[in-house]
Amino acid sequence: MSEPEAKPRASASVYRRRRIVVFTTLALVLGLLTTAGVYTSNTLGAPIPTAAPQVEDPEPIAAAAQQLALPGFGAYAVGAVGFDGLLAAGNDQTPMALASITKVITALTVLAEHPIPEGESGPDIEYTDADVDIYWDMVAQNGSVAPVEAGATLTLKESLEALLIPSGNNYGISISNWAFGSEAALAEKANAWLADHGLANTHVVDSSGISDDNVGTAADMVRLGEIALEDPTIAAIVASKSVEIPELGTLTNSNKLLGTHGIDGMKTGTTDFAANLLFTADYAVGSSTVTVVGVLLGGESHDIIDAAIAAMLDSVVPGFHEVAPLEANQVLAEYDTPWGETARARAASGASLVVWNDTPVDVEVHAEPVTLAVRGDEVGTAIVRAGSQEITVPLVLDATLADPGAWWRLTNPGALDEQAAQSETE
Repeated sequence: MSEPEAKPRASASVYRRRRIVVFTTLALVLGLLTTAGVYTSNTLGAPIPTAAPQVEDPEPIAAAAQQLALPGFGAYAVGAVGFDGLLAAGNDQTPMALASITKVITALTVLAEHPIPEGESGPDIEYTDADVDIYWDMVAQNGSVAPVEAGATLTLKESLEALLIPSGNNYGISISNWAFGSEAALAEKANAWLADHGLANTHVVDSSGISDDNVGTAADMVRLGEIALEDPTIAAIVASKSVEIPELGTLTNSNKLLGTHGIDGMKTGTTDFAANLLFTADYAVGSSTVTVVGVLLGGESHDIIDAAIAAMLDSVVPGFHEVAPLEANQVLAEYDTPWGETARARAASGASLVVWNDTPVDVEVHAEPVTLAVRGDEVGTAIVRAGSQEITVPLVLDATLADPGAWWRLTNPGALDEQAAQSETE
């Protein structure tokens, strides 16, 4: 009787085992499907790996040092507009008698309060017997003069021409009286102007430089010349070999170097014991023009300082050269993506600049990591430096870095995991 009862129990046990297997299999399938879905979702949504740039920094460029023919006397300094410091100097911090270079300070002080718009001549100045008396007083002191007539009316520009071109001491006093009431008042204004412009080692006591107490350093004079060139009235006057003024006749410039060795200004100066020259010169260098400003103080004569300045300038000019450290489309960085695409970062434009002597020219490349980018996108900059000169050139991609697509994502989980980990740490 017991054997027939065992069969139903055995059938029930087998059924339970089959049901367990079925449900276990289903659970495994569902788990796999779920895991696959999560993997697919995570993989397709994971951040794309970043492509780091392989930067190519151009080598610095530096020319050989230029040998200069420098004066062996006096105090001198040479600079160039837009260039750092002085190109050459000797005793440049020693105060020296300025003589008629003082007249440039007088002109700038007057124009600071009575500016002349470019292309105009400024207000009229009436000259009287008192101005004629000033003329004869300067003649008695053996000072340089320019003619004057009582009853004549000159514009301020014409008056400054009489001051600066033939170096008329008498016009320094007459213009001071017109502008400030007295020469002493002009000197006070001029010293305030010098202080305001950082010319701390220069001091004047009169308008013409006839006193040896008008002193300044060569370094200050270079800066003075640069400031004077910024005023169109003075720049035009000191570049004139001569001018014709109806009331005065022809006035001839006292600067014998004008028009030679590139010199196009600025002002002579003569003491009882020495000759001075503040000079400016322009030179074409490549596609640019370089303006040199210099001074030589304390020469024995104008012939001696003129020869020394000519030799110095002839040696300075070859020291300027145009450098082109970057060309348009020059490759400065490369990108290789993990999925096999490549692109290069190129200079959006070329860069050139004029440098002095052995000043090094360096290119510093800053390229950013990229993920997806379109051809022409900016991906960084190249900075060209030479002294204080700096040029920034954008870097642009020459190819598109496109999305690698679903298949690459699904088959390269390691690269995606690495990028995800990197993103979490940033």
